[in-house]
Amino acid sequence: MIAPRPVPTVASPRLTKAAAVLRTAACWTVVGALLVACSVARRANEGLPPTPVLPAVVPTAIAPPQAEGLDGTSGEAGVNICTAVAWPLSKELGVTVTAKPFSWNDGGLPALDLCTLLLDGRAVTVGVTALAKQPDSVDRLAAGSGTLELLPELGPDARISPSRVVFPVDDRAIRVLSTGGIDRYPTGIDRVKAVAISRAVRDVVPSLLRTARQTDSACQLSTPEAEKFIGTLVQLRRDYRVNGALTCIWGSFDATVSIVESFHADTIPEAVRTPPPRFAPIGKPGYYLPDQGELVFRQGRRVVRVSGLTNPSREVPLETLLGVVGPLLPLFIK
Repeated sequence: MIAPRPVPTVASPRLTKAAAVLRTAACWTVVGALLVACSVARRANEGLPPTPVLPAVVPTAIAPPQAEGLDGTSGEAGVNICTAVAWPLSKELGVTVTAKPFSWNDGGLPALDLCTLLLDGRAVTVGVTALAKQPDSVDRLAAGSGTLELLPELGPDARISPSRVVFPVDDRAIRVLSTGGIDRYPTGIDRVKAVAISRAVRDVVPSLLRTARQTDSACQLSTPEAEKFIGTLVQLRRDYRVNGALTCIWGSFDATVSIVESFHADTIPEAVRTPPPRFAPIGKPGYYLPDQGELVFRQGRRVVRVSGLTNPSREVPLETLLGVVGPLLPLFIK
């Protein structure tokens, strides 16, 4: 006898519909919970303060501090702008005009070859751009010197301020700076003398321009790192020794980096700044001054300054300055 086949149980249509409703409700419950969680998380994130982006510290494009004696009492020997004009100016002005016998370079932007005149004890510093002038060179040399006036006696681009005269000569820009002021008594010189000095300088500049490259073998060790900072092969080199202390300058039209060594410097003036400068991992002691693009440190009886400037200004990291001076450290440690 054959057993009958079992008849499959078929769910009631009513029960199947109810199960579907339950499943749908459960799904919406899960979706709703996820949406609530996402909304809460979003509100929590929105409540957090934004992460501050600290601005990069960029140095002001002015010449860095120099070794002691770089005022014409030491530096580069030989004929310079000041020695060439001193005697003719004495005859023209009827006063004693003397020239300090040495010249130097300030390593600024634009970098200037400098010399010093003395008019009855009043100092006047003459600067000639070491590279050909750029469209803004005269403006940069005049910046921050007070109210500027046209000076037609020296051409349409010449300007005079309470402290200086600036003007172009051929492809160079010139600055005649009176440390005591112009038309300021009793420390400065009068306008007539400032104009006369500027004219005399204008006449001799073309015949006394210096070559752009002047190198010292010691400085050559740091040239690759200097060129990394500048971003190109350097166009300007100014290396020389002042009383045995080394100065190295590498430059282009829009960047300059320098190493300036001083012997027997009594103090590092930046050490007494408020707030105090950031310590650097070099020297005893050493400081990093990002607002000046400068690293300064004492090594034995030497104080060494490493400076970087760019136009337009940009941040000069400590690592960059350490990299520039690193190859010369054995020299400074001796």
